[in-house]
Amino acid sequence: MTDAADTLTARLLADPAKRPAILQDCVKLIDDEVASKGGLSGLAIKAAYKVVCAVKPGIIRESMDALLDDFVKRLEPFYADHRKSGAAPSGFGDTLKTRPGEVADALLGITDDRARHAKNATLKGAYEKLRPQAKKHVEEAVPRVGRTLSPHLGS
Repeated sequence: MTDAADTLTARLLADPAKRPAILQDCVKLIDDEVASKGGLSGLAIKAAYKVVCAVKPGIIRESMDALLDDFVKRLEPFYADHRKSGAAPSGFGDTLKTRPGEVADALLGITDDRARHAKNATLKGAYEKLRPQAKKHVEEAVPRVGRTLSPHLGS
């Protein structure tokens, strides 16, 4: 049973003192996800990530800070379903990993919205070409997303 105040937003974002630890864990999630990539595409991802991090140190944390509220908002319906099932908040990761395609689409919806409103046609076209590959990578990351968020949810 859940109450109206038991939301993902309340558990993750209501206390600003929790944000630095959540961001630190999200940066580690991204570092680990990039490091786990293999093959030729993995080499390309790792090289691009290394360049981005070298050109602008702190960019990953800065980007996560800017996107965290939107990510939590997109995950809110999954958390509501999770809690309606009677599961403990800390088990949210288990729920996420059963729905990787839906979770990926929800999270990528943020960049989909931004691309849809972009003025630059070249950027829009590039995004549309990369979107299917992005979904695959986000789906692969969903279990790690769950493991990253769960400790911050309490019991």
